[in-house]
Amino acid sequence: MNDSGKPVLAVDWGRKRLGLAVSDPNLTLARPLEVIAHISRGKDAERILKIAQDNNVGMIIVGVTYDDNCTPTYSGRSAMRLLEEIRNSGSIPVVAWNEEGSTRAAISSRVKIGSSRKKRKGHHDSIAAAIFLQNFLDSELEK
Repeated sequence: MNDSGKPVLAVDWGRKRLGLAVSDPNLTLARPLEVIAHISRGKDAERILKIAQDNNVGMIIVGVTYDDNCTPTYSGRSAMRLLEEIRNSGSIPVVAWNEEGSTRAAISSRVKIGSSRKKRKGHHDSIAAAIFLQNFLDSELEK
């Protein structure tokens, strides 16, 4: 866990976009931060590390999807390659986190708050990142 008293940054990997979310310094609440366009693994890692530095982050978590055998799926393996690129390019600790269902939960949350169908067509990446970041924070509080 992040014992530095610094926020945690979450990355929701996607083929076209990466959703980012950040926690508060007390590690209790997650909020969507921004969505960045995917360029290349190296460029994405560089941008993520810059955003992490700008937000004084103490840890980065990357959302990974797994199959029924607890093996990363195709997109999960891509997320793991991004995780390794971030880890090898910077000094901030980077860990994988199971982000299963976070995009569906993001869409569902927008429905619950009454967003119109037109507004729900937008990108859910940063909301999905905030959802699995909140799951991470909650699980760490339970320890």
